[in-house]
Amino acid sequence: MALFVATVDAGSLSGAARSSGLSLSTVSRHLTALEERVGTKLLVRTTRALALTEAGRNYYERARQLLTDIDDLELSLTNDAASPTGQLTISGPTLFGRVYLLPILADFMNRYPEIRLDIVLLDRAVNLVEEGIDLAVRIYDLDNSNLMVRRLGNLRWVFSAAPGYLEVHGTPQTPDDLINHDCLLYSEESKTPIWPVLVNGKAGQARISVKASSNTLDGVIAGAVAGAGITFAPAWSVADHVGHGRLKVVLEDFELPPRPINAVFTHSRLLSGKVRALLDYLVEEISRHELDTLPEFGAFSPG
Repeated sequence: MALFVATVDAGSLSGAARSSGLSLSTVSRHLTALEERVGTKLLVRTTRALALTEAGRNYYERARQLLTDIDDLELSLTNDAASPTGQLTISGPTLFGRVYLLPILADFMNRYPEIRLDIVLLDRAVNLVEEGIDLAVRIYDLDNSNLMVRRLGNLRWVFSAAPGYLEVHGTPQTPDDLINHDCLLYSEESKTPIWPVLVNGKAGQARISVKASSNTLDGVIAGAVAGAGITFAPAWSVADHVGHGRLKVVLEDFELPPRPINAVFTHSRLLSGKVRALLDYLVEEISRHELDTLPEFGAFSPG
């Protein structure tokens, strides 16, 4: 049952084999035996992909819950939750990780000295099973229903530009104006020249004219501060620049509601005491930061 759930989470038999430390043939043999025992096909296997049958989808949901209950029972009989130990691999976005996660994780290691952390900061989505990640912090929309999620906080995204750029090019009044401006695209947020906006109270899209793009958030923010154009970025990442008057927020009336910041993991069978401890600590510490608020423009400037 655990191998079946791991296979669905990984999306392949080879991924389940790597995560479990078993050979590919052993995983395949166990899954065949499982299907023979339950008397129905659970997975449709091809050389390129796996697909769940209707019975497989039902079995997956029930099996995942059963494995969760088993782990909860075993954890209640051990000291792991009280004194977590061992290796943990955590992933998060580069800039958010440097500014927020690394200090929090340093304090976490002081609180739990028996835990060893491997911290991976990348501006892309990681495959938790394939890359051996115990927990990932994600600040964009989730598209994998197999992932377990815990909310850590909220994140406001804003449009901003340097005052000097706005003096030369004018201030956009509506999202439609963005097509006539130089826009700096964070390519890990959007692969197309489109930014999400609020239109008549509903989520919509604004087409933009891309002056430059970068796969790192600090890259587009640096460009905006230098006067190269308008950027769309999390409020926390531009807060200091706004407070010192280096960037000015525009199009505030067209911002979408703040997005959730999530901690994600594959399924609760992996949720050992050390992962539970880290989750609880992240919730506690990230809630101390107001990530969806901004200072007044120029509030930090002298005089």
